[in-house]
Amino acid sequence: MKFIKLIACTLFLIIPIALTACSDEKPNKLNWKVREFTYTDQNEKPFSLADLKGKVWVADFIFTNCKTVCPPMTQNMSELQQKLKDQGVKAELVSFSVDPETDKPQVLKEYVQKFTQDLTNWHLLTGYSQKEIEDFATKSFKASVKKPSVSSDVIHATTFFLVDQEGTIVSYYDGLNVPYEQIIKDIKALQ
Repeated sequence: MKFIKLIACTLFLIIPIALTACSDEKPNKLNWKVREFTYTDQNEKPFSLADLKGKVWVADFIFTNCKTVCPPMTQNMSELQQKLKDQGVKAELVSFSVDPETDKPQVLKEYVQKFTQDLTNWHLLTGYSQKEIEDFATKSFKASVKKPSVSSDVIHATTFFLVDQEGTIVSYYDGLNVPYEQIIKDIKALQ
């Protein structure tokens, strides 16, 4: 009887581990829907949520005058782009400016070119008011964006957000200490 209990307990512990190890488990679905948008990209072209339909994408929030977190986040996004390319994994990258008054399309283009020349799948967006981006970030990404009236800095999330083909945010990651392999694994699981 003890032997049967031991086997039953062992199977109870091993089967879930084996099933998890063998599956390509989808990332945790947060079920946060990205609101419809049409903004302007670094090439002065309209870019909308409809352009991302059917594609997996990673988003963040940055601004070009940032001297603290944005340069490393942008470098990390560039590194993610290269790792995706090296592994043959398709995903779009979207960076929303949180300082649209300063970050005109040409400014965004010059800024990102310090980190990469490959903008085939990276879209840096502007063309909205400060209030619009603050509302959009809060309502779609549950991320705080705030430009204090007494400073040129903008307070914003330092997060990378993974969005599925339907425009639903399914997971998020630290944009400063990036878990590249986990993001890539999660992107593959969505495809």
